[in-house]
Amino acid sequence: LHRVDGRLYLLVKGAGESLLPLCSFIRRDGVAVAIDGDSAASLSERYRAMAAEGLRVIALAYRELDAVPTGGLPEEGLVLAGFMGLEDPPRPEVPLALENCRTAGIKVIMITGDAGATAAAIGREIGLIWGEPVIIEGRDCVTMPDEQLRIELQKDNLIFARMSPQNKMHVVSLLIEEGHRVAVTGDGVNDAPALKKAHVGIAMGLSGTSVAREAADIVLLDDNFASIVHAIEEGRAVFENIRNFITYIFASNIPELVPYIGYILFGIPLPLTIMQILAVDLGTDLFPALALGSERPSPAIMQRPPRSREERLLTRGVLTRAYLFLGMFEALAGMSAYFYVMRQAGWHWPQTVAATETFYLQATTACLAGIIATQIANVFTCRSPSLSITRVGFLSNRLLLAGIASELALAAFIIYTTVGNAVFGCSPIGADVWLLLIPFALLLFGADEIRKFFVRRRLTA
Repeated sequence: LHRVDGRLYLLVKGAGESLLPLCSFIRRDGVAVAIDGDSAASLSERYRAMAAEGLRVIALAYRELDAVPTGGLPEEGLVLAGFMGLEDPPRPEVPLALENCRTAGIKVIMITGDAGATAAAIGREIGLIWGEPVIIEGRDCVTMPDEQLRIELQKDNLIFARMSPQNKMHVVSLLIEEGHRVAVTGDGVNDAPALKKAHVGIAMGLSGTSVAREAADIVLLDDNFASIVHAIEEGRAVFENIRNFITYIFASNIPELVPYIGYILFGIPLPLTIMQILAVDLGTDLFPALALGSERPSPAIMQRPPRSREERLLTRGVLTRAYLFLGMFEALAGMSAYFYVMRQAGWHWPQTVAATETFYLQATTACLAGIIATQIANVFTCRSPSLSITRVGFLSNRLLLAGIASELALAAFIIYTTVGNAVFGCSPIGADVWLLLIPFALLLFGADEIRKFFVRRRLTA
């Protein structure tokens, strides 16, 4: 209620489809004119046209009153003042973010309180809708059986319009019952139940209410949908980097284990000492492994479907690649270098050797050098489980290059300094040993590139 020049007016605003039936007149040239059938149809068409342009349309109406009503406010016989269209343009980065969602196997559903035509127009503008839209309004959700709604939820180009908080909550519940991992965005008090119900509730930090932020799991500080997609990409990258880290670390366990198997089963002089194992695990492997954790998301990471909820970090494939594939190449390199030095010194099995013999110290050092050399090749292969290093780039991770440099510096200290020799039981080795080891490193690198080729073929099949 509002007084203008001593007159009492009832001022009303609302959705066009709700307010138009309550209007009996329209204001034209300062005069209230009765709305006939043709005028009503024309107004409805104008309202739909504005909504189809992506505008949020509000109808404005009024009615002059003689006195303040003692009961309820009159809701009929209103005079339509006009329509007001509000434009809320989407951010320019949203279309690309939605495309990334589509290639990543993430289905985005619009659930809005706007009119269906408005939602469809915005959906087309941002690339959410690319065909004939399937528009379900809130009143349809109330009357539609759950089984039919589940079928509708499987369709593309789906939009829920004129949805109430209860309708939104119902849709979220059905998606969860169908086994989906559901994330919901919202900014208002009415969104709080759905934010709480979803697996991940995401509230807007700039425009969101405190109730929505408290109900959510994540608060989006910039209110930007693209930030959600970027967070998904980062999350996938972290998971993949942890796997790459584990693969790299686990691979060196096999060349550390095989020397002890040979020592126990065949009685050969121990090819690798405890201190040399520690030199690998706590020394040369440390910085390259940490650098793998800083690997940027691979170009194809958002072109894969989401992982299953049951998928573990350590899978049979990860362990097989680390232990039975990469690790075997490293063990072959280390043991080949060890026996090369031993044979050069004239040793024949089953002769025993004193632990202080220079050639024996050189042989264990050669085994250690074999692990280090192949681990350098391995750290490049572990940067991605499927992408070729030519696509990832040899020089794209500067921290990794620094880690390899530190690995080589530490290896030089262990092998070629008096202090390193004394602490780790090593002795300097010649260039011939390194020349022997280079082909093994290249063999490991090339074999894994071939494996990645077949992995990519399987993924694209």
